[in-house]
Amino acid sequence: MDAFAAARISPALIDPFGRHVTYLRVSVTDRCDFRCVYCMAENMTFLPKRDLLTLEELDRVCTAFIEKGVRKIRLTGGEPLVRRGIMTLVESLSRHLRGGALDELTFTTNGSQLAKYADELRAHGVRRINVSVDTLDEAKFKAITRWGDLGKVRAGIKAAQKAGLAVKINMVALKGVNEDEIPQMLHWAHGEGMDLTLIETMPLGEIDGDRTDQYLPLSVVRARLLDQLTLDDIPYKTGGPARYVRVKETGGRLGFITPLTHNFCESCNRVRLTCTGTLYMCLGQEDAADLRTPLRLSESDGLLDDAIHEAIARKPKGHDFIIDRRHNRPAVSRHMSVTGG
Repeated sequence: MDAFAAARISPALIDPFGRHVTYLRVSVTDRCDFRCVYCMAENMTFLPKRDLLTLEELDRVCTAFIEKGVRKIRLTGGEPLVRRGIMTLVESLSRHLRGGALDELTFTTNGSQLAKYADELRAHGVRRINVSVDTLDEAKFKAITRWGDLGKVRAGIKAAQKAGLAVKINMVALKGVNEDEIPQMLHWAHGEGMDLTLIETMPLGEIDGDRTDQYLPLSVVRARLLDQLTLDDIPYKTGGPARYVRVKETGGRLGFITPLTHNFCESCNRVRLTCTGTLYMCLGQEDAADLRTPLRLSESDGLLDDAIHEAIARKPKGHDFIIDRRHNRPAVSRHMSVTGG
Protein backbone atom coordinates (compact mmCIF):
# COMPACT_ATOMS: atom_id res chain seq x y z
CA MET A 1 0.00 0.00 0.00
CA ASP A 2 1.44 3.40 -0.96
CA ALA A 3 1.78 6.35 1.46
CA PHE A 4 -1.21 8.17 -0.02
CA ALA A 5 -3.49 5.17 0.48
CA ALA A 6 -2.18 4.61 4.00
CA ALA A 7 -2.88 8.23 4.91
CA ARG A 8 -6.53 7.84 3.89
CA ILE A 9 -7.21 4.88 6.17
CA SER A 10 -9.77 5.73 8.83
CA PRO A 11 -9.55 4.62 12.47
CA ALA A 12 -10.27 0.94 13.07
CA LEU A 13 -13.83 -0.16 13.74
CA ILE A 14 -14.07 -1.15 17.41
CA ASP A 15 -17.47 -1.68 18.99
CA PRO A 16 -18.50 -0.73 22.57
CA PHE A 17 -17.37 -4.15 23.83
CA GLY A 18 -13.85 -3.93 22.42
CA ARG A 19 -14.48 -6.23 19.46
CA HIS A 20 -12.73 -5.30 16.22
CA VAL A 21 -15.05 -5.41 13.20
CA THR A 22 -12.97 -7.04 10.48
CA TYR A 23 -15.60 -8.99 8.53
CA LEU A 24 -18.28 -7.50 6.27
CA ARG A 25 -21.04 -9.63 4.78
CA VAL A 26 -22.69 -7.95 1.81
CA SER A 27 -26.04 -8.98 0.37
CA VAL A 28 -25.81 -7.90 -3.26
CA THR A 29 -29.44 -8.83 -4.01
CA ASP A 30 -32.55 -10.01 -2.18
CA ARG A 31 -33.51 -12.12 -5.22
CA CYS A 32 -32.92 -15.84 -5.47
CA ASP A 33 -33.68 -18.61 -7.95
CA PHE A 34 -34.63 -20.92 -5.04
CA ARG A 35 -37.38 -20.51 -2.43
CA CYS A 36 -36.00 -22.50 0.50
CA VAL A 37 -38.71 -23.24 3.04
CA TYR A 38 -36.71 -21.96 6.05
CA CYS A 39 -35.57 -18.78 4.28
CA MET A 40 -38.50 -17.22 2.45
CA ALA A 41 -42.09 -17.64 1.42
CA GLU A 42 -42.77 -19.06 -2.03
CA ASN A 43 -44.50 -15.93 -3.30
CA MET A 44 -41.97 -13.26 -2.38
CA THR A 45 -42.18 -9.58 -3.27
CA PHE A 46 -38.70 -8.37 -4.10
CA LEU A 47 -37.28 -4.87 -3.90
CA PRO A 48 -37.58 -2.49 -6.85
CA LYS A 49 -34.33 -1.83 -8.67
CA ARG A 50 -34.25 1.85 -7.64
CA ASP A 51 -33.92 0.84 -3.98
CA LEU A 52 -30.79 -1.22 -4.59
CA LEU A 53 -27.26 0.08 -4.41
CA THR A 54 -25.59 0.03 -7.79
CA LEU A 55 -22.54 -2.16 -8.22
CA GLU A 56 -20.40 0.99 -8.13
CA GLU A 57 -22.02 2.04 -4.85
CA LEU A 58 -21.47 -1.41 -3.37
CA ASP A 59 -17.81 -1.15 -4.32
CA ARG A 60 -17.55 2.27 -2.70
CA VAL A 61 -19.09 1.10 0.58
CA CYS A 62 -16.93 -2.03 0.68
CA THR A 63 -13.84 0.08 0.04
CA ALA A 64 -14.80 2.42 2.90
CA PHE A 65 -14.96 -0.57 5.24
CA ILE A 66 -11.64 -1.93 3.97
CA GLU A 67 -10.03 1.43 4.70
CA LYS A 68 -11.25 1.01 8.29
CA GLY A 69 -9.67 -2.37 8.83
CA VAL A 70 -12.13 -4.89 7.37
CA ARG A 71 -10.03 -7.79 6.11
CA LYS A 72 -12.69 -10.19 4.86
CA ILE A 73 -15.72 -9.63 2.64
CA ARG A 74 -18.33 -12.26 1.88
CA LEU A 75 -20.82 -11.61 -0.92
CA THR A 76 -24.22 -13.15 -0.26
CA GLY A 77 -27.86 -12.73 -1.26
CA GLY A 78 -30.47 -13.93 -1.89
CA GLU A 79 -28.35 -15.68 -4.46
CA PRO A 80 -25.42 -13.36 -5.26
CA LEU A 81 -24.69 -14.90 -8.65
CA VAL A 82 -28.11 -13.92 -10.03
CA ARG A 83 -27.26 -10.21 -9.63
CA ARG A 84 -26.75 -8.85 -13.13
CA GLY A 85 -23.15 -7.80 -13.71
CA ILE A 86 -21.93 -9.27 -10.42
CA MET A 87 -18.53 -10.16 -11.88
CA THR A 88 -17.91 -6.44 -12.44
CA LEU A 89 -18.08 -5.96 -8.67
CA VAL A 90 -15.92 -9.01 -7.97
CA GLU A 91 -13.27 -7.82 -10.43
CA SER A 92 -13.28 -4.34 -8.91
CA LEU A 93 -12.98 -5.59 -5.32
CA SER A 94 -10.13 -7.90 -6.32
CA ARG A 95 -7.83 -4.87 -6.47
CA HIS A 96 -7.87 -4.85 -2.66
CA LEU A 97 -6.69 -8.47 -2.63
CA ARG A 98 -3.83 -7.66 -4.97
CA GLY A 99 -2.89 -4.60 -2.93
CA GLY A 100 -2.90 -6.51 0.35
CA ALA A 101 -5.62 -4.45 2.04
CA LEU A 102 -8.07 -7.39 1.93
CA ASP A 103 -7.23 -10.92 3.03
CA GLU A 104 -10.22 -12.70 1.53
CA LEU A 105 -13.12 -12.17 -0.84
CA THR A 106 -15.55 -15.05 -0.74
CA PHE A 107 -19.12 -16.11 -1.55
CA THR A 108 -22.05 -17.97 -0.10
CA THR A 109 -24.12 -19.43 -2.93
CA ASN A 110 -26.77 -22.04 -3.61
CA GLY A 111 -24.54 -23.41 -6.37
CA SER A 112 -27.06 -23.02 -9.18
CA GLN A 113 -24.85 -20.62 -11.17
CA LEU A 114 -21.42 -22.01 -10.27
CA ALA A 115 -20.86 -23.90 -13.52
CA LYS A 116 -21.14 -20.56 -15.31
CA TYR A 117 -19.03 -18.42 -12.97
CA ALA A 118 -16.48 -20.68 -11.21
CA ASP A 119 -13.56 -19.86 -13.50
CA GLU A 120 -14.21 -16.12 -13.30
CA LEU A 121 -14.43 -16.23 -9.52
CA ARG A 122 -11.06 -17.93 -9.35
CA ALA A 123 -9.57 -15.47 -11.85
CA HIS A 124 -10.67 -12.54 -9.68
CA GLY A 125 -9.05 -13.82 -6.51
CA VAL A 126 -11.82 -15.83 -4.88
CA ARG A 127 -10.28 -18.94 -3.35
CA ARG A 128 -13.01 -20.35 -1.11
CA ILE A 129 -16.81 -20.52 -1.30
CA ASN A 130 -19.68 -21.85 0.78
CA VAL A 131 -22.41 -23.80 -1.01
CA SER A 132 -25.75 -24.46 0.65
CA VAL A 133 -26.89 -28.07 0.25
CA ASP A 134 -29.39 -29.50 2.75
CA THR A 135 -29.96 -32.95 1.27
CA LEU A 136 -28.66 -35.35 -1.39
CA ASP A 137 -32.13 -36.71 -2.06
CA GLU A 138 -33.39 -35.11 -5.27
CA ALA A 139 -37.07 -35.15 -4.33
CA LYS A 140 -36.35 -33.79 -0.87
CA PHE A 141 -34.04 -31.16 -2.35
CA LYS A 142 -36.86 -29.98 -4.59
CA ALA A 143 -39.24 -29.92 -1.60
CA ILE A 144 -36.83 -27.86 0.55
CA THR A 145 -35.75 -25.41 -2.17
CA ARG A 146 -39.08 -25.51 -4.05
CA TRP A 147 -37.37 -24.43 -7.30
CA GLY A 148 -33.91 -25.99 -7.05
CA ASP A 149 -32.24 -28.67 -9.19
CA LEU A 150 -29.79 -30.83 -7.20
CA GLY A 151 -28.08 -32.12 -10.35
CA LYS A 152 -27.28 -28.57 -11.43
CA VAL A 153 -25.91 -27.73 -7.98
CA ARG A 154 -23.69 -30.80 -7.86
CA ALA A 155 -22.38 -29.99 -11.34
CA GLY A 156 -21.64 -26.47 -10.11
CA ILE A 157 -19.70 -27.82 -7.14
CA LYS A 158 -17.62 -29.99 -9.47
CA ALA A 159 -16.95 -26.98 -11.69
CA ALA A 160 -15.85 -24.93 -8.69
CA GLN A 161 -13.45 -27.63 -7.54
CA LYS A 162 -12.08 -28.03 -11.07
CA ALA A 163 -11.47 -24.27 -11.15
CA GLY A 164 -9.42 -24.57 -7.96
CA LEU A 165 -11.95 -23.22 -5.45
CA ALA A 166 -12.13 -24.77 -1.99
CA VAL A 167 -15.77 -25.63 -1.29
CA LYS A 168 -17.46 -25.85 2.09
CA ILE A 169 -20.96 -27.27 2.30
CA ASN A 170 -23.50 -25.51 4.52
CA MET A 171 -26.40 -27.66 5.70
CA VAL A 172 -29.34 -26.29 7.68
CA ALA A 173 -30.42 -29.02 10.10
CA LEU A 174 -34.21 -29.42 9.89
CA LYS A 175 -36.11 -31.62 12.31
CA GLY A 176 -37.98 -34.41 10.61
CA VAL A 177 -36.69 -33.35 7.20
CA ASN A 178 -32.98 -34.05 6.84
CA GLU A 179 -31.78 -34.95 10.33
CA ASP A 180 -31.39 -38.62 9.38
CA GLU A 181 -29.14 -37.62 6.45
CA ILE A 182 -26.47 -35.79 8.42
CA PRO A 183 -24.04 -38.75 8.65
CA GLN A 184 -24.47 -39.38 4.91
CA MET A 185 -23.86 -35.70 4.14
CA LEU A 186 -20.74 -35.73 6.29
CA HIS A 187 -19.27 -38.77 4.53
CA TRP A 188 -20.16 -37.33 1.10
CA ALA A 189 -18.62 -33.91 1.79
CA HIS A 190 -15.45 -35.30 3.35
CA GLY A 191 -15.17 -37.91 0.62
CA GLU A 192 -15.19 -35.09 -1.94
CA GLY A 193 -12.58 -33.06 -0.03
CA MET A 194 -15.06 -30.54 1.38
CA ASP A 195 -15.74 -29.34 4.91
CA LEU A 196 -19.32 -29.55 6.18
CA THR A 197 -20.95 -26.99 8.46
CA LEU A 198 -24.27 -27.63 10.17
CA ILE A 199 -26.50 -24.63 10.92
CA GLU A 200 -29.49 -24.24 13.23
CA THR A 201 -32.53 -22.67 11.58
CA MET A 202 -32.92 -19.04 12.65
CA PRO A 203 -36.14 -17.09 13.45
CA LEU A 204 -35.88 -14.53 10.66
CA GLY A 205 -38.89 -13.34 8.63
CA GLU A 206 -42.32 -14.80 8.05
CA ILE A 207 -42.29 -18.17 6.27
CA ASP A 208 -44.94 -20.72 5.31
CA GLY A 209 -45.17 -22.95 8.37
CA ASP A 210 -44.25 -23.19 12.04
CA ARG A 211 -40.56 -22.81 12.89
CA THR A 212 -40.91 -25.04 15.93
CA ASP A 213 -41.58 -27.86 13.48
CA GLN A 214 -38.20 -27.18 11.81
CA TYR A 215 -35.89 -26.41 14.73
CA LEU A 216 -33.31 -29.08 15.51
CA PRO A 217 -30.78 -28.21 18.27
CA LEU A 218 -27.27 -29.04 17.13
CA SER A 219 -26.46 -30.18 20.66
CA VAL A 220 -28.78 -33.12 19.92
CA VAL A 221 -27.15 -33.71 16.53
CA ARG A 222 -23.66 -33.73 18.03
CA ALA A 223 -24.70 -36.21 20.73
CA ARG A 224 -26.12 -38.54 18.07
CA LEU A 225 -22.98 -38.29 15.94
CA LEU A 226 -20.85 -39.21 18.95
CA ASP A 227 -22.60 -42.57 19.04
CA GLN A 228 -20.93 -43.51 15.76
CA LEU A 229 -18.04 -41.07 15.19
CA THR A 230 -15.10 -39.57 17.05
CA LEU A 231 -15.27 -35.75 17.13
CA ASP A 232 -12.17 -33.91 18.34
CA ASP A 233 -12.43 -30.16 19.01
CA ILE A 234 -9.93 -28.14 16.98
CA PRO A 235 -9.05 -24.41 17.01
CA TYR A 236 -9.63 -24.02 13.25
CA LYS A 237 -11.30 -20.71 12.31
CA THR A 238 -12.44 -19.19 9.03
CA GLY A 239 -13.36 -15.77 10.45
CA GLY A 240 -17.01 -16.72 10.91
CA PRO A 241 -19.05 -18.13 13.81
CA ALA A 242 -18.57 -21.87 13.23
CA ARG A 243 -16.93 -24.04 15.87
CA TYR A 244 -15.07 -26.95 14.30
CA VAL A 245 -14.24 -30.55 15.13
CA ARG A 246 -12.09 -33.07 13.29
CA VAL A 247 -13.91 -36.30 12.47
CA LYS A 248 -11.40 -39.06 13.16
CA GLU A 249 -13.04 -41.60 10.88
CA THR A 250 -13.06 -39.37 7.79
CA GLY A 251 -10.21 -36.98 8.54
CA GLY A 252 -12.44 -34.05 7.56
CA ARG A 253 -13.68 -30.97 9.42
CA LEU A 254 -17.21 -30.52 10.70
CA GLY A 255 -18.48 -27.12 11.81
CA PHE A 256 -21.41 -26.16 14.03
CA ILE A 257 -23.18 -22.79 13.80
CA THR A 258 -25.45 -22.56 16.83
CA PRO A 259 -27.21 -19.19 17.14
CA LEU A 260 -29.78 -20.69 19.53
CA THR A 261 -28.19 -23.43 21.63
CA HIS A 262 -24.81 -21.66 22.01
CA ASN A 263 -24.61 -18.22 20.49
CA PHE A 264 -21.32 -16.88 19.19
CA CYS A 265 -21.77 -13.24 20.16
CA GLU A 266 -18.81 -12.87 22.50
CA SER A 267 -16.36 -12.99 19.60
CA CYS A 268 -18.54 -11.37 16.92
CA ASN A 269 -16.41 -9.47 14.40
CA ARG A 270 -19.12 -9.12 11.76
CA VAL A 271 -21.61 -6.62 10.38
CA ARG A 272 -24.02 -7.08 7.49
CA LEU A 273 -24.79 -4.70 4.64
CA THR A 274 -27.98 -5.21 2.64
CA CYS A 275 -28.38 -4.54 -1.06
CA THR A 276 -30.27 -1.32 -0.16
CA GLY A 277 -27.37 0.08 1.86
CA THR A 278 -28.79 -0.75 5.28
CA LEU A 279 -26.17 -1.85 7.80
CA TYR A 280 -27.19 -4.36 10.45
CA MET A 281 -24.79 -4.50 13.35
CA CYS A 282 -26.34 -7.74 14.60
CA LEU A 283 -28.13 -10.51 12.69
CA GLY A 284 -30.64 -10.93 15.51
CA GLN A 285 -31.52 -7.30 16.22
CA GLU A 286 -33.65 -4.81 14.30
CA ASP A 287 -31.38 -1.79 14.91
CA ALA A 288 -29.79 -0.67 11.65
CA ALA A 289 -28.03 2.26 10.01
CA ASP A 290 -28.82 3.85 6.66
CA LEU A 291 -25.65 4.11 4.58
CA ARG A 292 -27.37 4.75 1.26
CA THR A 293 -28.37 8.32 2.12
CA PRO A 294 -24.90 9.57 3.12
CA LEU A 295 -23.43 7.62 0.22
CA ARG A 296 -25.63 9.47 -2.27
CA LEU A 297 -25.48 12.88 -0.62
CA SER A 298 -21.79 13.40 -1.32
CA GLU A 299 -19.16 12.24 -3.75
CA SER A 300 -16.63 12.31 -0.93
CA ASP A 301 -16.77 9.71 1.84
CA GLY A 302 -16.89 11.99 4.87
CA LEU A 303 -20.61 11.51 5.55
CA LEU A 304 -20.38 7.78 4.82
CA ASP A 305 -17.42 7.37 7.18
CA ASP A 306 -19.28 9.17 9.96
CA ALA A 307 -22.34 6.98 9.47
CA ILE A 308 -20.25 3.81 9.62
CA HIS A 309 -18.47 4.82 12.82
CA GLU A 310 -21.73 5.91 14.44
CA ALA A 311 -23.28 2.55 13.60
CA ILE A 312 -20.40 0.50 15.00
CA ALA A 313 -20.57 2.58 18.19
CA ARG A 314 -23.98 1.03 18.91
CA LYS A 315 -23.27 -2.57 17.90
CA PRO A 316 -25.04 -4.63 20.61
CA LYS A 317 -23.46 -7.25 22.81
CA GLY A 318 -25.51 -10.02 21.23
CA HIS A 319 -28.83 -11.39 20.09
CA ASP A 320 -31.54 -13.29 21.92
CA PHE A 321 -32.83 -15.84 19.41
CA ILE A 322 -35.31 -18.32 20.80
CA ILE A 323 -37.64 -20.85 19.17
CA ASP A 324 -40.32 -22.62 21.17
CA ARG A 325 -44.10 -22.88 21.13
CA ARG A 326 -44.44 -19.49 22.82
CA HIS A 327 -41.97 -17.83 20.40
CA ASN A 328 -42.83 -19.32 17.02
CA ARG A 329 -42.92 -15.95 15.28
CA PRO A 330 -39.71 -14.47 13.86
CA ALA A 331 -37.34 -12.73 16.25
CA VAL A 332 -36.91 -10.07 13.55
CA SER A 333 -39.26 -9.32 10.67
CA ARG A 334 -36.80 -9.32 7.76
CA HIS A 335 -35.99 -12.48 5.84
CA MET A 336 -32.49 -13.92 5.78
CA SER A 337 -32.43 -13.18 2.04
CA VAL A 338 -32.67 -9.46 2.84
CA THR A 339 -29.98 -9.41 5.52
CA GLY A 340 -27.64 -11.73 3.69
CA GLY A 341 -27.02 -15.39 4.47
